Amino acid sequence: MELLTIGTFARASRLSPKALRLYDELGLLTPARVDPVTGYRLYAPEQLDQARLVAWLRRLGMPLARIQQVCTLEAGPAAEEIRAFWAQVEADTAARRDLATFLIDHLNWKDPAMSPTVKPLGIRYAALSDTGLVRESNQDTAYAGSRLLAVADGYGSGGAPASAAAVDALKRLETDSLPAGNLLNALEDAIDQAKLAVHGISGLGPSSEDAGTTLTAMLWTGSQLALVHIGDSRVHLLRDGELFQITHDHTMVQSMVDEGRLSPEEAASHPQRSLLIRALGQGADSTPDMRLHDARQGDRYLLCSDGLSTVVPTEGIRRVLSDISEPEQAVRELVALANGSGGPDNVSCVVADVLQLQQ
Repeated sequence: MELLTIGTFARASRLSPKALRLYDELGLLTPARVDPVTGYRLYAPEQLDQARLVAWLRRLGMPLARIQQVCTLEAGPAAEEIRAFWAQVEADTAARRDLATFLIDHLNWKDPAMSPTVKPLGIRYAALSDTGLVRESNQDTAYAGSRLLAVADGYGSGGAPASAAAVDALKRLETDSLPAGNLLNALEDAIDQAKLAVHGISGLGPSSEDAGTTLTAMLWTGSQLALVHIGDSRVHLLRDGELFQITHDHTMVQSMVDEGRLSPEEAASHPQRSLLIRALGQGADSTPDMRLHDARQGDRYLLCSDGLSTVVPTEGIRRVLSDISEPEQAVRELVALANGSGGPDNVSCVVADVLQLQQ
C-alpha cells in the first residue's frame, strides 16, 4: 500500500497540514504511519473519505468534539447526528434573529400613544394561581399589575421562594421610569436581578440547592408589550378569534421536536417533557428570549404555567378566552379546567386585555 505524504493528503482532502496535525493530536484523524526517523506523517488513501467528511463538517461549523463523535458512527446514525446539529444551528439562528428584530424595533420605536391622533391604550388584567389537586404546596407565582404581567413556575425543594423571588425582582419595573431608549437595558437588568434573587434562594441551605424557576413576563409600555421568557411557561395571544402561542418551550423534548427526533404528538406524552434546558437556577442556562409585540385594541394575552398547557387542550383554552369577557372570570375558568382534568400540577394564569382608555 502506497502511503501519501501529509502535503499530498492535505491537497486531496482540502485540509491544511496544520489542521491535520491538530486532528492527529486530538485523535480525530490519526496517520496510518509516522516515520520514526523524520517524524513525517503518512496517510493511507482510504483515509481520504473520513478526512473529506471532517473538512465538510468543519465548514458547517460543527465543533471538533462533535465531529469526533460523528466519525465513530455508521452512515445512517451519522446522518441523523448531522441533521440534529443543523436543526440546533437553525434554532440558535432563529433566536438571534428574534433578538435582532427586538433591537431593530426597539431602536426605531416611536410610541404612537404620544401622538394626539392616536387613542391611548391600556390593559385590564387578572391573575390566579392554584395548588391543583395532587401537589401538597404551590410553587407557582402569578402576578398582574398595570405594567407587569408575570408567571413563574418553581421547581426543587426551594421552588416556591425561587418563583416568588424572580417575580419580585421584576416588580420594580412597575414603578421605575422607563425612557423609550432604555427599555432593553431595563429588562436585562431586571433579569440579572431575578437571577441573583433565585441564586440567593439556592444558597440558603443544602435543602434548597436545587431551587430554580421558569420566568415568563410581559412589560406594558403603552402601545407594546415587551416579552421576556425563560423555561416552559407560555404566552398565548388571542387576536381576531385566532389563538397563537408566542413563546417557545425551553425543554429537552421541545429541542428534540425542533431537531426532528420527535413528533409533537410523541412529545406530548414523553416522560421527560418537563425537563428544562433553560431556567433561573444554579448551573442552568438562563438566557432569555426577548421580543416586542405591537398591541392592538381587542388583543387578549394569556400567560400560564405548564400546569394548564399540559392538561387542557389548546381548543379548550381558546374557547374560554373567546367566550368569557372578564379577565377575573377567565382565569378562574382556566384553573377550573386544569383541575377538572385531574389537576396534577400547580396551575397559574394571567389574562390581560388591551383596550382603549377613557379620556
